[in-house]
Amino acid sequence: MCWSATADLVAGTAVTAVGVACVTRAARTRPRAVPLAALPLLLGAHQLIEAVIWNDGGGSGPATVAWAVIALPLLPLWVPLAVLCAAPPRARRRLLVPVAAGVVTSAVLAYVLAATTVTAEVRGHTMGYAIGLPHAGWLVGGYLLATIGSLLLSGEAGLVLLGGLVAVGAAGCAALWRWEFISTWCACAALCSVVLYGWLRGGPPAVSRS
Repeated sequence: MCWSATADLVAGTAVTAVGVACVTRAARTRPRAVPLAALPLLLGAHQLIEAVIWNDGGGSGPATVAWAVIALPLLPLWVPLAVLCAAPPRARRRLLVPVAAGVVTSAVLAYVLAATTVTAEVRGHTMGYAIGLPHAGWLVGGYLLATIGSLLLSGEAGLVLLGGLVAVGAAGCAALWRWEFISTWCACAALCSVVLYGWLRGGPPAVSRS
């Protein structure tokens, strides 16, 4: 989320460009990391969609639904599965916990989205989204375990750093959003995308085995 349509458009374009570089790099050097490398593409698209919502003045149109699908059921499923693919073998057993949390959380959120209507509303320099979540505390916990937890448990120093940055950034962005001062998640997404690219550049080259 960004503080205006223009900010979302600029940040979304930049993050998408980093995503293209990440996927290109991963395809050459770490094929198992391609799903994780594609995460900035997803985040960039997310911000570009929100630029449309800003221009629409909020509401409950197709752009709002698309934004909610990415934010709610897709990310808590995508991130832990992508980390599981990219992580070293020694870490994969412990990653089953965040993967399971992601599967359950994603299923519940998908059901909620199918059964209710999500709406967006401009609140000063933020875009607020409203959807009735049952047992919100449990869902938030499962969401954080799936996304941040999988990065912290990955066994890769670069991904652990990324998980720490996401945790700090999410806390700060949530506080600013709650105060309806300004939304800065786009800046956090951009920083994390650059960190992810740095991790991919430092990764070992792909080894072909016959």
